[in-house]
Order: sequence, then C-alpha cells, then structure tokens
Amino acid sequence: MLHTDAPDLAKASKDFWMRADPVHLRIEQNHIMLADSQAFQITEEEANELIQDINHNFSPDGFTFLSLQPDRWYIRLPAIADMQTHMLSLVTCKNINNFLPSGADSILWHKIFNEIQMLLHEHSVNQTRESRGELTINSIWLWGGGSMPQFARSPYTHMWSNDDFPRALALAHGTSHSKLPADADEWLMTQPNGDHLVVLDSLRGKAQYRNAYGWRETLKDMEQSWFSPLNAALKAGKIDQLTITTLNETSSRNFSLTSSDLWKFWRIIKPLSIHSKKH
Repeated sequence: MLHTDAPDLAKASKDFWMRADPVHLRIEQNHIMLADSQAFQITEEEANELIQDINHNFSPDGFTFLSLQPDRWYIRLPAIADMQTHMLSLVTCKNINNFLPSGADSILWHKIFNEIQMLLHEHSVNQTRESRGELTINSIWLWGGGSMPQFARSPYTHMWSNDDFPRALALAHGTSHSKLPADADEWLMTQPNGDHLVVLDSLRGKAQYRNAYGWRETLKDMEQSWFSPLNAALKAGKIDQLTITTLNETSSRNFSLTSSDLWKFWRIIKPLSIHSKKH
C-alpha cells in the first residue's frame, strides 16, 4: 500500500514501515470493541491535525507517522519491530484484547498505544466530532509491517476491483487493473481475454458489522448483477470457466464451473447454507 500511496517514498526509504490506521475504540462491559473507517468519515484536515500532534509527542523516539490518505496512516520505524500484529480487517468489531501485538517489543507498543489514546481522548478534533454526534478517532491500529518482495508474479491477465488493496497488489505484480464495472454485463462488454480476477467484496463490511439484513440483500444483488449473468455467459460460451473463491478469516474455498459441467444434470444442487458452514 505504501508503494501505491507514495511510490517515491517507498523506493527511497530504507526504514521499516507499518500501517497505523485511525480507529474508534469503545468499551463494552469487560472488553474493548474496535470500529474501522467503514463506521466513520475522517477528513484530510482532521487526519493531518491528529498526525501533527502525534508526531510532536513521538518524534523524539524516532517514530514518524504519516497520513497518506485520511483513513490510511503509516508509521516509519528506524528498525524492524520484533512483534506480531493482526490485520485490521480481522479485528474490526471484535474484542481487541485478543489481538494486541505480541513479541519481544510488544510491551513498548502497548505503552505507545495507551499514550496515543490519552492524547486523542481530549483532542480538539475529537471534541468537535463528538459535538456533531460523530465517532471519535481515539486510537490507532498497527499492522501490516513488511518489505516489498524482490520478485512477484501474478497468474491473472487483468484485475477488477474498487478496493485499493487488490489494486496495490496488481501494481506490485505488474498486472493491469481497472475499476469494478457496475455488473457482469458491463464487464462482458469489454470482451475480456485471458484469466481475469474480479473482486466482489461488498459482503465484507456487512459481515464484519453483523448486518445480517444488509448481507442478505447484498447477496441478492450480487446474484442478479454478477452470478446469474456469468452463468448465462458460461452457457453461451462467452467464458470458458468460472471459479468463485469464498473467504473467511482463516481459509478459502474454490468452486469451479465449466461449460461441460452444466450438462451434468445428475449433480444435486445444494443450498447455499451447506457451503456457508465453517470447515
């Protein structure tokens, strides 16, 4: 993501980088729940003001925070931190006590977490946000530390997505990429050749925030906009194979279908609930 947000900085810097994204923490009974930027809006001015004050307090320690996007922050470290972190997407709407950094340097970063939370708690930006009835930006979440691979290869001819992370992966792999079309019919009008990766992630936020009704309605829309038209395209020979990859927090499953599979009338059609069970 750093390579996408600030390519010159990523190439020139020899330091270690991590994400340090703005989040909202809320105490519920005996645990602390986390909400990411799906649950709130933050302006560039707010992000810059918060980052400026955080840097004022932590720059003597050799840390530099940057807000390269209002909801996507980074921290630059002079050396690799000896700790293990968890992706923000895995922690959203969960008790953070089970996902705090671990490792030799974790005590130091727990201390930094607490100091940043105290700094942000009474910050004028958050006081203004609270007066408007908006969620406060009262903490950060560290994750995603690593180094760019020297060599990466993608099996895909083209990648389609509205999400920045898949597009960043495509850029790192040298794979052409585009915004996600409105539906499968619009995608088919591009007359795609080769192996294409189409990222349909509109269910993710609904699942993270336990929005069951929104999840069901979104799945219905995906069926009408993508899956049914793609099935029809497969029958018509416009595409050779359709592979649907489903993801959860720990694993993935592939469901592949070719035009010849459509003639296998003896196969029993199973309800979606069968495939949604965890294995």
